[in-house]
Parts: sequence; C-alpha cells; structure tokens
Amino acid sequence: MSYIVDFKNVSTAGLESSPVADALAGLRANEARYFMNKYKHEFTVVPAAESQDALDYVNSILTKEREITFAAKPLETSGFQVENIKFTYVFYEDGLALNVMYTVDDPKKRAVGFKLSEGMEIPQELASKFKFARQKSKLAGTIRGSFFVIKGEY
Repeated sequence: MSYIVDFKNVSTAGLESSPVADALAGLRANEARYFMNKYKHEFTVVPAAESQDALDYVNSILTKEREITFAAKPLETSGFQVENIKFTYVFYEDGLALNVMYTVDDPKKRAVGFKLSEGMEIPQELASKFKFARQKSKLAGTIRGSFFVIKGEY
C-alpha cells in the first residue's frame, strides 16, 4: 500500500526495522519536502515487496554501470516523473537512500545519487568507489552524499 510522506510530522512508518529508522525517516522527509517545494509533487512511497519493477530497474543500472549489488534489504521505493525527469528512489534498511535521476530528453543529465542517513557507516559496496560530501538538514541531521553519472540508456 502506498502513502504520501509527510515532511511536517516525520514518521518512521515502513522503516521501523532500520537501526537508524529516525534518521532514515528524516532523510525520506527531506526528499519529500524538496519535491513539494520545487515541483509541488507529493512524494509517495510503496513497500519494496510491492515494487519489484522499480528494484529491477535500479539494480540493472547499478550492475551495468558500476557492478554494484547491495547486501542491504530494500524497505521502500518511489517512482514518478516531474517535468522531463524520471525519478526512482530506494530506501534501504541500513539507512541508505538511493535515487536515479533520468532526464528523458537529455542523456547528459542522468545520475544515480547516494545519501547516507546520520549514524550509518558507508556501505562496503561504496566505500572504496566514492567520496561523500556532507550537508546539513533540519529533518535529517547530517547527510553524506555522492553520485555517479549514468552513461547507458535505460
């Protein structure tokens, strides 16, 4: 069952099994606030068990582009398009939030982003491949993030 993420009253619903559930919920709310403020889009998530297509899409890009396979369990996904950009999110149990930003009409503006919840370690799958920058968020505390540019067509 899908639900709209409330960024005013942050909830850990759907993320309870994460050891950093509060921080991950703040990170998810931070994304919801961004999309509401920038695009007037309500950020909706669904349980990962109900969104195999989104997981297959993300895993395909990760495997083909960088040979990355995460050990962490996916908890929720979100998929939508605003303007000419298709977004796919996966929120993992370890606290990782991953997003694919795929501009449908401009192959130069496609990327996979990684955001780490406050309190989690850098996943071993990313530790040696990426450097992470820090940013502060009222909802999520300190977020560490990195990304890579998508070269293929998906």
